[in-house]
Amino acid sequence: MKGKVGLVIGLAAGYVLGSRAGRERYEQIKAQALKVWNLDPVQEQVGKAKEFAKSSAMALPSTLWDSAVKVTKAASSKGTPGQRLDSAIKVGKDSADDVRSAAEASAKAVKDAADEAFDEGSDAGRGGA
Repeated sequence: MKGKVGLVIGLAAGYVLGSRAGRERYEQIKAQALKVWNLDPVQEQVGKAKEFAKSSAMALPSTLWDSAVKVTKAASSKGTPGQRLDSAIKVGKDSADDVRSAAEASAKAVKDAADEAFDEGSDAGRGGA
């Protein structure tokens, strides 16, 4: 119950303080945010993020598609229904490993890119190269 009361008090305080600041302060904050967004270092990082998304993000969907095709082929191969099921299960397990590997590689690439962007941003903020 204390958490709910605290939340209501916080929301009320935020509303009162926000309404006192008014539209003029909102416009000032918005203008400042747009200035920061349009800075060359920020736009450079945005460009890097777009390039990364184009290149690395497509690895996982293609792996998923390839895995689905393999399982479909195994399920429609010749043999008894039981043999086809066993084949599809085996290929599905192998494909799951491939998808897991691709997902881990994508996650590592995202982490590395984020770390690199953070490091570059920190260096730029300190006046470094």
